[in-house]
Amino acid sequence: MKLKGRNKVSPDFSMSSMTDIVFLLLVFFMLTSNSPNALDLLLPKAKGKSTNTQNVSVSINKNLEYFVNSEKINGEYIEIELKKALEGQESPTIILRAEESVAIKEAVRVMDIANKNSYKVILAVRPN
Repeated sequence: MKLKGRNKVSPDFSMSSMTDIVFLLLVFFMLTSNSPNALDLLLPKAKGKSTNTQNVSVSINKNLEYFVNSEKINGEYIEIELKKALEGQESPTIILRAEESVAIKEAVRVMDIANKNSYKVILAVRPN
């Protein structure tokens, strides 16, 4: 009498668990690496959409400290720094991040510099 075993081990390897791990790692790195605003600013609220196209980011915190692309600069030299950063750009764009408590004249100062040099300015806000 010939007995056959019912429990045969399949030589196939299931890739579903490996795919799950790779997917979770991908999601983790996408969420942690996308941090466009390194400074902790409390932006004003508004309805609208923001774009991700930017050449230079200018941030002003509540202590009236200016940052160009997360690098602290003196407020007197902001125009020079912007010219250096946007030199040779086809469509120069500035994302202006002014904290909620900053006086409007500080933001207007950056906007005047942008207007004088024909730069586009996008005012960053937090969603409503």
